[in-house]
Amino acid sequence: MIESLKRILGLGPKTNYAQLLEQGATIVDVRTKGEFSSGHINGSKNIPLNSLGQNLKKVGDKNKPVITCCASGMRSASAKNILKSAGFTEVHNGGGWRNLQNKIG
Repeated sequence: MIESLKRILGLGPKTNYAQLLEQGATIVDVRTKGEFSSGHINGSKNIPLNSLGQNLKKVGDKNKPVITCCASGMRSASAKNILKSAGFTEVHNGGGWRNLQNKIG
């Protein structure tokens, strides 16, 4: 129970996003095409949240890590839930794309 509370409060182990990318993770940016075109992480896939459910094949292998991102972290959290429900085994909410970019170097 204590470990669950730590995860909920963000006190658990930090996710190493750079390491996930080294392991072949896909970054899925769920912002609109307009938002994406104004700036994004190189190599990320733009699949807007409202079309994610219809474009799951574009995400890739369900058994490889996926990192979701958006502008602030709200849509990427929803995207994480959609992907987990669709059978993706390792999905991480990277939050806002600029913040994620800083974490991956």
